[in-house]
Amino acid sequence: MVRELALSEILPMRKIAKNLKGTVKYRQIVASIKQIGLIEPLVVHREKGSMGQYMLLDGNVRYEVMKDLKIDTVKCLVALDDEAFTYNHKVNRLSAIQEHFMIMKAVKSGVSETKIADALDIDVAQIRKKRDLLVGICPEAVELLKGKKATSATFVQMRKVIPMRQIEMAELMCATSNFSASYSKCLIAATPTEQLVDKECSREVEGLSSIDMARMEREMDSLAKDFKQIDEVHGKNVLNLVIAVGYLKCLLDNARVVRYLAGNYPEILTELQKVSESRMLEVDMDQ
Repeated sequence: MVRELALSEILPMRKIAKNLKGTVKYRQIVASIKQIGLIEPLVVHREKGSMGQYMLLDGNVRYEVMKDLKIDTVKCLVALDDEAFTYNHKVNRLSAIQEHFMIMKAVKSGVSETKIADALDIDVAQIRKKRDLLVGICPEAVELLKGKKATSATFVQMRKVIPMRQIEMAELMCATSNFSASYSKCLIAATPTEQLVDKECSREVEGLSSIDMARMEREMDSLAKDFKQIDEVHGKNVLNLVIAVGYLKCLLDNARVVRYLAGNYPEILTELQKVSESRMLEVDMDQ
């Protein structure tokens, strides 16, 4: 539930660092709120035993900026619980791709790149770089990396290869949960020449000899084949396991079966109950 609250009703749970106000991040937030107002509301929870005070769960820096700007009221998302310790772990920060789409949406809505740059207190060249983040990247690879922690440097590397290889790189990065620029450079080094956009482009990596690169290319090719094979059978295996667990639950719902196992094989019964109560398969099916 979003409510308009007076800033005086909100109590921050921690103080920001003294040197934070001199950082680029703080100046960006100040410039953004001055230009276009508060975009992301503060997250608060009503203080127990008090009708008029709210504890600040998320948005300490934004709160401090609005105090400095003498803003009296602010939009707040009122949380239903007071999980102050865990709340920030539930917040999904913007990925590079999401940031790109937000800038594109603003530009299409008629907001100039200069105004966006002013709001974020960064150079307009940086806005244009974020705007062009996905130029040369195929939609399938973008879909795979949406919401992931891929950096702009990663996409710079991906532009060096053809779309099919971009998809393979995205799949490997997702499988290993490694979206760093250094890993993407290694993937480029292991890419066959015929899959490069510029066939004359150097694939050399500092510290690796041509023999090392040839070995890496063979190993990465083998890894990609193994990954595809696993991917093909994974869904079928999960489905079979879901059916097996469903049957196991039916057995454990039978009191006679449970009594027999408890009397003769208590250790096996304990393990079977753990399997039947596991939620891991539900997670795999959701994915």
